[in-house]
Amino acid sequence: MSESIKYEEALAQLEAIVRKMENNEYTIDELTVQLKTAQQLIKICREKLTKTEAELLEEQAKGH
Repeated sequence: MSESIKYEEALAQLEAIVRKMENNEYTIDELTVQLKTAQQLIKICREKLTKTEAELLEEQAKGH
């Protein structure tokens, strides 16, 4: 999974996985793969949010 994926794209993919899980659209084997994909997407989203937060805090510190 590419870290260059945009936050919005990662979130959309994650939402699609969750929706299919809730509708029982995956076999057990597919579910295993999708859970791993979801974990990677969550990690990417978390890292992007953390980076953005750090950049905002840095900008705020410069402004004061």
